[in-house]
Amino acid sequence: MDYYFAPPYFLLFAGLFISLTSGTAFQAILKQSVQEWSRNRSTRTLATLQGMQLFLPFIGISTGICMFLASGLIIFGFPVWLGYGLAIPLTLGTGWLLWTQLGQNLSQLERGGSQALDLDSWG
Repeated sequence: MDYYFAPPYFLLFAGLFISLTSGTAFQAILKQSVQEWSRNRSTRTLATLQGMQLFLPFIGISTGICMFLASGLIIFGFPVWLGYGLAIPLTLGTGWLLWTQLGQNLSQLERGGSQALDLDSWG
């Protein structure tokens, strides 16, 4: 007897919604923190802005993306264990790379100002 289940369309849209709302919060917190730093040029480094206040929305983005990827794979016929088995390591790896790159960019911004991030001046 074959058992067919309904594809997880709700999880697909929930993951997308979670990612978008967390991304909006992440953007607002990051903008506010960088603007505050540029006004004050405080002794608090930009790299330390990667605290829990910024990390929680980032976790929300990552969780939503993982749900979206896994649900998308399941909708296209992959088994549930394979969908999440591919989505979780992919999301963790990409999230780790993005988080470390954000830290490097914030450190570079602190050392050289906004000119340090100007990619147009390299050509």
